[in-house]
Amino acid sequence: MPSSLEIKKVKVAQKPVTALSGQQVRDLLTAVSPYPTLRLRVLLAVTTGLRRGDTETIRIGDIHFDRNTVTTRNRKAGKAMAERPVPEVIMTELSNHVATLPDGWEELFMDRFSPQKWEKIRQAVKLPDLKFHDLRGTFSSLLAQRGVSTAVTQRLLEHSSPPLTNGGYTNVDPVLRQAVNQLPVAERL
Repeated sequence: MPSSLEIKKVKVAQKPVTALSGQQVRDLLTAVSPYPTLRLRVLLAVTTGLRRGDTETIRIGDIHFDRNTVTTRNRKAGKAMAERPVPEVIMTELSNHVATLPDGWEELFMDRFSPQKWEKIRQAVKLPDLKFHDLRGTFSSLLAQRGVSTAVTQRLLEHSSPPLTNGGYTNVDPVLRQAVNQLPVAERL
């Protein structure tokens, strides 16, 4: 006997995007400074939106110092961005780091990401729930707060759709507040 059971999808409230403020990013960089390779990983995540796993796959030959770009391999989606732009100041950091590597070394990092060091840093900045992946949301949110279009952010994050970029990675609350504050309401009171 066939059942007349109807299944409905329930909308689950989306978890808010964790994005650090500018001050929190500065505090994080200060706290991570005793660990140079972890600091470089954080800088790459906050300024390029790279996942932790993607930073681990960067090779010296992937870095184009003459163009301020890096070629990346997205391990999660299996895609690659041929020329990911990197801020000039971060390219200087990369150049300084590469200069310390032994001749013939091919990988960007000689060590692996340390969860123990990351835990120390999270406690030091009083963000015990901070995940490294939240730096990706920070990157996306900072772009949105500076007026960068969703299409550009989507491309930089290598997302397949704008809703993924906007819903899961971008905290637009500061942008919304700024927009509302621009209304000429106060002039009419």
